[in-house]
Amino acid sequence: MTPSASQSSSRTPSRPPAIDTRQSPAHRENPSIGDDHFELQELRSAKTKKPSKQNKKSRSANRRDAANKAENVHLLYDSSERDTESDPEPQMSKRTSKKDKRKSLAQQGSDDSAVENDGHAKSSGTMNSVLEHRRRHGSIDNSSPTSQAASLMGRSSFTLDDAVPNLGEGEGASKGFLELSKKDQRNFLLLVLLYFLQGIPMGLAMGSVPFLLKSVASYSSIGVFSLAAYPYSLKLFWSPIVDAVWSPKVGRRKSWILPIQTISGFSMLWLGSVVNRIMKAAGEKDGNGIWDFTFWWFALVFLCATQDIAVDGWALTLLSQENLSYASTAQTVGLTAGQFLSHTVFLAFNSVEFSNKWFRPASAPKEFGILNLDSYLTFWGWGYLIVTLGLAFMKREERTKEREGIMEVYRIMWGILKLKNIQMFIVVHLIAKIGFQANDAVTSLKLLDKGFSKEDLALTILIDFPIEVFLGYYIGKWCQTYPAMHIWSWAFIGRLGAAGFAQFVVSIFPTGGTTTSYLLLVICEHVMSTFMNTVMFVAVSAFHAKISDPAIGGTYMTLLATVSNLGGTFPRYFVLRFVDYFTIATCEPPTSPPKAELLKGDLITQAFSCALESDKHRCLDGGGRCNVTRDGYYVTNIICIIIGVVTFWGFIKPAVTRIQALPLRAWRIAE
Repeated sequence: MTPSASQSSSRTPSRPPAIDTRQSPAHRENPSIGDDHFELQELRSAKTKKPSKQNKKSRSANRRDAANKAENVHLLYDSSERDTESDPEPQMSKRTSKKDKRKSLAQQGSDDSAVENDGHAKSSGTMNSVLEHRRRHGSIDNSSPTSQAASLMGRSSFTLDDAVPNLGEGEGASKGFLELSKKDQRNFLLLVLLYFLQGIPMGLAMGSVPFLLKSVASYSSIGVFSLAAYPYSLKLFWSPIVDAVWSPKVGRRKSWILPIQTISGFSMLWLGSVVNRIMKAAGEKDGNGIWDFTFWWFALVFLCATQDIAVDGWALTLLSQENLSYASTAQTVGLTAGQFLSHTVFLAFNSVEFSNKWFRPASAPKEFGILNLDSYLTFWGWGYLIVTLGLAFMKREERTKEREGIMEVYRIMWGILKLKNIQMFIVVHLIAKIGFQANDAVTSLKLLDKGFSKEDLALTILIDFPIEVFLGYYIGKWCQTYPAMHIWSWAFIGRLGAAGFAQFVVSIFPTGGTTTSYLLLVICEHVMSTFMNTVMFVAVSAFHAKISDPAIGGTYMTLLATVSNLGGTFPRYFVLRFVDYFTIATCEPPTSPPKAELLKGDLITQAFSCALESDKHRCLDGGGRCNVTRDGYYVTNIICIIIGVVTFWGFIKPAVTRIQALPLRAWRIAE
């Protein structure tokens, strides 16, 4: 600013006279045009004017012009609201600092923005925090012209040399798949395929295998097998290695995806050759078979978890920034499809009744299903190898120069963990899923225990699958428009309700067996539970993608996903043991000895506890009757729901509300 200009500004009030746009020719021709139209036109005209030499020399002069322009705009709208107010502002002294000017403008913009944002930014005392919050949630708020102008000009990157952005466009605008660029469409489909491959062994380990074990093992043994899913909850410990060690020739993410998928393929081929033998040993009482069986599945899930670290990090760079929320959609669609194939489809075709009824003539039934676990593992072992070969030669990864040492990545991870908001988010993840653990882990097993057939269970999940995939896609779009954690909170309440509804459905199981009306009721219960589960998963995954730093994307995403998975896996072992612990069941000997040909074991002559599955089988095989006086499922589910209600209203809901309102920079280690 020249001396003459400085002297002129010292004689000018801090708020220059308002510009009366109503006297412009355009307004006289069309009086319906609002004042904000002329304000935006005035800002756009600044772009068309050739910048002065002084503006080219100093960016700070541009910012001072922006500050003066914002004050003009503020007075423009205030003058229409306060026509009777005539108190002049004190004149600005020559010694008034530039810092005081910016502080005054920032305070004014922050107050206006906070009011218009309906309380979402009340925790921030400066305009910058409000701007960060709004950049996360969508476009500039249109409800107040003053707030628009202050928010627009208060950005640190704003200059009069830049074009004025359209206020109607922002991050909140959702796009359909066909509206994505061709590159994003191809990369989205690649992510779906990679997540689909992860879903194959995960669907077996977390879905089908526990159902197959239920016929030979107790709930406590199935709880031991649930430990096989722990690598997804422990991958945080080796994710920095995946982020830091890679070959520039192969690519940062392909350096891990290619060898891991190759090892996974050969592992599934080997496991397919021995799975029947080790599963039989797992059902033996008082043996170590269940631990050996769990170990091999733990190793396979470990490989999938390591692949997931690399794929999560790749997703942050494969998709463009504006379509980053589609990463959670790809994860949902891919994992859901893979788990559906390994859970629903496999259980259906593994069922003897289903196979004989729909795919075999009535005159030639067989004693085994169309699909067996060993042949299924072998098929997908070869599938892994084929997809890996195609990925190696048909997809080139973009080169990157980012490289950090392993200890540096651990240091960054430790820096992330020290963030107060991350610590609060971790606590939320660890306790959030306790309320519906009994429903997720035990309800379907309890239905089978009561006499619900595998065929009907497969049909239930089959009907639920297209609904889950369809909603998973649109939930991803909703998370582009609405705050993700608000959607997550509503789904939390719905999921607690689904857990209570599930207990009611189990309690009214017909004594004569499954009827059509009861099957429809089970389908409704399952759709409700999985729908709420999908909404929570997609919403929190979208929130993870938004707050993660792409520079350390693999570590950041993995840290958040690991804690989220841990919140769902660590309670399961205890929940399944509690079901056996709270169950009271007595094996009653037969009143009259049955025929010898009807007995499958030693004749029961005295009563004993049959709460465990092995004891229950011994009781039934010996002609006895297992009388359940207290079912531990009901007790455990009620306890879980009570814990969920108390923690949600007491801690989780207030915590996620604060977390949702944080600016993006609050999730970075350093500015």
